[in-house]
Amino acid sequence: MSDLKSADIELIQRLIPHRYPFLLVDRVRDIDGSKSAVGIKNVTFNEPHFMGHFPGMPIMPGVTIVEAMAQTAAVMVGVAEDLADTNTLVYFMGIDRARFRRKVVPGDVLEMKITTRRGGGKVWKFEGRAEVAGELACEAEFTAMMDRPK
Repeated sequence: MSDLKSADIELIQRLIPHRYPFLLVDRVRDIDGSKSAVGIKNVTFNEPHFMGHFPGMPIMPGVTIVEAMAQTAAVMVGVAEDLADTNTLVYFMGIDRARFRRKVVPGDVLEMKITTRRGGGKVWKFEGRAEVAGELACEAEFTAMMDRPK
């Protein structure tokens, strides 16, 4: 079990396979083992989804907000379980109770607050809250499966 409390972009890329344009977390901080963590996403206008969602009124798609929360959870577990450079993959199994409360737009700093509800084996369950300046933008529960190479 790692005692790291944060993950920069270099470590994130060693933990999860996502890359631009689908790497949706810039940093993870306040990692408390596999219990909780906070992911940071600096939302910028040059992200490709803003070209079509929506022209003239760029809004970060809700599905990408949920994906950013899931990537934060994967990094948290990866740090806690010391999975850097192991090619472990994490797959979505389900998304429940997703609610969107506020628009996320270029210039926002999205904070994804992740808590583990059940974990330790192959299947993990998380709850997440994405906030901008302390205001709730999205909340969801999600389940993921860890696929460790043999």
